[in-house]
Amino acid sequence: MSRVKPISPEEAKSEVKTIYQDFEKQLGRVPNIFLNMGNSIAALKAFLGLSEAANQTTLSPLLREKIALVVSQTNHCQYCLSAHMAIAKGLGVKEQDILSARHGESHEAKSEAILKFAKTVVESRAHVSNQDIATLKAAGVNDQELVEIIVLIILNMYTNYFNLITDPKVDFPHAPELT
Repeated sequence: MSRVKPISPEEAKSEVKTIYQDFEKQLGRVPNIFLNMGNSIAALKAFLGLSEAANQTTLSPLLREKIALVVSQTNHCQYCLSAHMAIAKGLGVKEQDILSARHGESHEAKSEAILKFAKTVVESRAHVSNQDIATLKAAGVNDQELVEIIVLIILNMYTNYFNLITDPKVDFPHAPELT
C-alpha cells in the first residue's frame, strides 16, 4: 500500500499532467512510481533531469540497465528491480545476464568491474577506496566513464529510495528473489 496518495492522470494539474501525457505516449501508461512522484513537480523534474543526463552518457543502454539492476538489488528495491528487469528484457538482455548483473557480475571484464564498483558504492555509502578506483581504471574505465557511472548510481539511488519510502504497488512483472 502506497504511503503517499498517488496522483492519477485525471487529478494531475498543469505540468504534472503534461509529464503524465508524455509517459502515456512512451509507455502506454503512467507507472505507479510516477503517480507517487506526481505529488511534487520538483520530484518529477528531478527524476526527468537525472534520467535525461543518464541517457546522454557514453555508457550503453544495456550497461545502464545492468547498473540499475545491481544498485536496485543492493538496495533491496523490489519496485526498481521489477521495472529494470522488464526494461532489460525489452532490450534483449537474457535472463542469466540479468541475474548476473543483480549479483554485480558480467561475462565482460570491464562491465563486471563497473557493476562491482556500483555495488561497492552502494554498500559503502560512497566511501570507496583508492584501490576501488584503481581496479576500475585497470579494467579500462576512463575518468569520463567514472563520472558517468556516478550519475547512473545517483539516478538509481534516487528512484530506489523514493520507492522504498513511498512504497508504490509494483506494476511490473515481479522480480524473483535471488538465491
